[in-house]
Amino acid sequence: MSRILITSGPTRQYLDPVRYLSNGSSGRMGAALAAAVLEAGHQARVVSGPVEVAYPAAAEVVSVVSTEEMLQACLDAFPACDGLIAVAAPCDYQPRAVAANKIRKSGQPLRLELVETPDVVAELAAIKGGQWIVGFALETEDQRFRAMQKLERKSCDLIVLNGPQAISAADTQIEILNRQGQSLGYCSGSKMEVARKILAVVDAQLIRPRHC
Repeated sequence: MSRILITSGPTRQYLDPVRYLSNGSSGRMGAALAAAVLEAGHQARVVSGPVEVAYPAAAEVVSVVSTEEMLQACLDAFPACDGLIAVAAPCDYQPRAVAANKIRKSGQPLRLELVETPDVVAELAAIKGGQWIVGFALETEDQRFRAMQKLERKSCDLIVLNGPQAISAADTQIEILNRQGQSLGYCSGSKMEVARKILAVVDAQLIRPRHC
């Protein structure tokens, strides 16, 4: 039995007390992966941004809002886990300064200066020992090339490639790539079906070899 950390959902980076930057991630894939992990007899710990989906009752869930909070929760949890499935879509940018009060309309263009947020997966890869990491890459162009760039940059063992049509959808289509750029399989269907396929590949490629 492995203890698996799953990041799920979006994060929010506030511009003022009521407005924020975010994305359309629903957490459905994260919830399906948590269910698949538990179904396979492993333990699931989920670090989730704001979502409306329900995670399995047997999963340990830590709720966060910002990318910084997601990173800290993962840094706290990862050392006790065997691996990470990073399906969350953390917001990549945040305002350099957050307004103390609600930004009012002025009739003029509003200029925002954005800076990058921490890279959750890369930060965890920097502290991993014998743990494995599975990343997700949602790309709109040059999908395989950009997915492999992300795999290398974030020191992932596998990467799951999907597209923007997966956002907030009940179904999805994915391809799993290893570090050599080889395809370990395509899968389409409900997110639960796809989660089981991903877990089967993770088990064959990363979990069982470490227990032999």
